[in-house]
Amino acid sequence: MAEQVAFQHIEKTSLIGKRIKKPDAPAKAIGKTRYINDMVLPQMLYGKILHAGRPHAEIVSIDTSEAEKLPGVHLVITAKDTPDLKLGFVKDNAPLKDRVRCERDEVAAVAAESEAIAAEAIKLIKVVYKDLPAVFSAKDGLKEGAPVIQDRFPDNKSLRFEFTHGDMAGAEKKSDIILDDTFNVHYVTHCCMGTSCAIADFDHNGKLTIYSQTQYPYNYKMDLAPALGIDPGDIRVIQPPTGGSFGAKLDVYPYEPVAAILAQKTGRPVKILFDREEEFINSPTRQPAAIHLRTGCTSDGILTFRAADVLMDNGAYTSWGPTVPVIMMRTVSGHYRVPVVDFKGQAVYTNNAYAGSFRGYGNVQMTYATAQHMDMLAERLAKDHGLDPIEFRLKNAQKSGEVTPQKSYLRECAFAECLTTAAAASDYVTKLNKYTDERKEEGRYKRGIGLASSIHNAGGAKIHKSDGCGTILKMDDYARVTVITGASEIGQGIDAVIGQIVAEELGVPPEHVTLVNNDSDLGPWDVGVHASRTTFIAGNGARRAAIKAKKQILAAASKQANVAADELDLRGGHVVQDRDGAVVTRLDKMLRQMHFQPEPDVVMVSDYYEPNSEPEGRDHISDHSAAYSHAVHIAEVVVDTLTGEVKVEKVTMAQDVGRVINRMGLEAQMEGGLAFGLGFALSEEMIFEEGRLQNPSFRDYKLPTAPDMPELDIHFIESDCAEGPYGAKGIAELPTIVVAPAIANAVYNATGIRFFNPPMTPEKVARAIWEKKQA
Repeated sequence: MAEQVAFQHIEKTSLIGKRIKKPDAPAKAIGKTRYINDMVLPQMLYGKILHAGRPHAEIVSIDTSEAEKLPGVHLVITAKDTPDLKLGFVKDNAPLKDRVRCERDEVAAVAAESEAIAAEAIKLIKVVYKDLPAVFSAKDGLKEGAPVIQDRFPDNKSLRFEFTHGDMAGAEKKSDIILDDTFNVHYVTHCCMGTSCAIADFDHNGKLTIYSQTQYPYNYKMDLAPALGIDPGDIRVIQPPTGGSFGAKLDVYPYEPVAAILAQKTGRPVKILFDREEEFINSPTRQPAAIHLRTGCTSDGILTFRAADVLMDNGAYTSWGPTVPVIMMRTVSGHYRVPVVDFKGQAVYTNNAYAGSFRGYGNVQMTYATAQHMDMLAERLAKDHGLDPIEFRLKNAQKSGEVTPQKSYLRECAFAECLTTAAAASDYVTKLNKYTDERKEEGRYKRGIGLASSIHNAGGAKIHKSDGCGTILKMDDYARVTVITGASEIGQGIDAVIGQIVAEELGVPPEHVTLVNNDSDLGPWDVGVHASRTTFIAGNGARRAAIKAKKQILAAASKQANVAADELDLRGGHVVQDRDGAVVTRLDKMLRQMHFQPEPDVVMVSDYYEPNSEPEGRDHISDHSAAYSHAVHIAEVVVDTLTGEVKVEKVTMAQDVGRVINRMGLEAQMEGGLAFGLGFALSEEMIFEEGRLQNPSFRDYKLPTAPDMPELDIHFIESDCAEGPYGAKGIAELPTIVVAPAIANAVYNATGIRFFNPPMTPEKVARAIWEKKQA
């Protein structure tokens, strides 16, 4: 019989789609959060690295004697102390270098009692260099007789990627229009609020605990171990709150093993923390590239082919940057319906900075080209054949059930709805024609509107053997839930989403769910935060674990209440009858009773969710993600034709999100992603001269700030993904990918000038307007 409670029935409600704040938001807002940068361990020493500051040189000699004599210095190390230790994607990098290949190369390191002493010791190290001829562009790296950067690669050719599908010669013959252009996309950096930092600490058994900002803790152990010469099982990774990542922490970089080597040799914890200038110079960048793109189309608006030849500046070492063609080619073959595809990507070693992973991973660069070509085709077809620009795009937009040339299966495809929603909300076609006509008129300020779209994986990307995530869930006697997940929290909001999902299944408030995901000794395996995968994959794992726990609880309640388990539910902290919400018992009481029954039980379950995607094969033909998503952005700009300033006034965003889980978090991701794309389009650029960064500060590297943000009109298109948790898809990268070409197309609409080489800075825009007038 049901117990007597103050209320007898609990209505069925849902948390899905609601606005749930991040659990750590209040502590961050009041400055209570303790980031890794704030941490001090007992007996901790401070590490500092001497960087070469030159692009290419032999190290003739290093004299560390004066640094070693400085009071408070415990250790000075050079490459001779770290022989045969390698790191990086192709193991071409080392913690400390015996030859300089780029400005950021680590030559020596010290451990001292304070940051000030460590900094002073670095100045006392005397290095004699013999400068060598250098390579500062990918084209120059391919020339006969070019200086060899890495001895293992005498032709300077690093990674290469190719994919071909269909009859290119036949497609070209069918084409009435063929566009042929080269786009040069530039260096930008992540600009995380928290600069790079690691704290290494060895115990008496030789096991390393490393406090790291990494976003892939489990594979990180595997990658870090060869750089230290120890077993991955002897590494414990603890992830304190991080001040941003965005792909920057998806590899092992030299400062991390250097901190560990210093700690190992001194027997004390060692912390290395970059200042802002060090962060600019030594942290990874977005991969720059020259993209030669050819696109064909018939006179009635049907795409015939797309061919891309991508030349990438590898820099001196290989991190994740030059692997981006894996996604670039998916854009070439899958951004609209393209029957014939040819893709080639070549990375070339130079003496420049090397790139890493970055939000939008190759798709930012490639979409900047493909979306402009689609706009150029739309203009030609409208002018010569009277074809509506939206109708042209709809003709080539994929539909649910289609498969791309690389075998990406578009199970739920809302591309057409994204196009029509964004176009209608912004009155795109009317404004496009109006601003085109106004371009011919006199006046300093010109308005423009531009549309861009793209496709991206929205359910992870199986670039490793597994793309799964483990979850452990337990409930205590008071109906509080602890979820131990392999998924890392790097600010993206998985803490809120997992709490929301688990609370939805177990009928408890989200604030009664505690997430544990910052210790590799406690958490189950996960491949890492990347590829718009965390909500999709970790969310699925958490939901499946919660369903198992719910099933266990309802089975126990069924025996006590003599009601079939499938007729019961969990709501509002109670066990209730599903049909009418009639209360059976309190959930906390039920959990305690499970302890004290003749066969005692405790609610503790686990799950490992592996998506139904396929590994990325050598031929690049696979359904490598469990879901795919499209987005359409329409940017409205005002261009000052005198100063060249471009002001983005409004962006209309329509994106297939599968289903909204946390509306507040989703809106934040859209806003934050757009800010990245805004900077890429208009202001952010790392300026290198002969391999040296010229603007390593926020004074000279122009990030967008709050006044630069446009009005946003956001439309979430819910396609209800069958595989996603409650139908959700991953969403975080598309907002960054699409906005830059939308702005470029809008600037063209306003000025009649195409910009194939972002950023569109005032100087660049003003010069182009002046040159057009002179011509």
